[in-house]
Amino acid sequence: MTRSDFLDSPPASAELTDYDRAHMKEYMRVLDAATDGADWREAVSLIFGIDPAAEPERARKVHDSHLARARWMTEHGYRQLLRDGRR
Repeated sequence: MTRSDFLDSPPASAELTDYDRAHMKEYMRVLDAATDGADWREAVSLIFGIDPAAEPERARKVHDSHLARARWMTEHGYRQLLRDGRR
């Protein structure tokens, strides 16, 4: 993955965004890592290609914001996916 493939923070929206659709895989990976108790530094390095030692603040922001959006997807965003799938 290259740096241009993702934002430091996903767009904040009450609706599913094109960014969400494009980054579903990263959301699920970061969510799985958190559920499995993986160290966030390892997760951000593997999933987003960010070195947390070199960019600690950015690494934490990317990890935490994408994890929060992944959790939002499991609580709210999935409903829109289901609605869209029925059309």
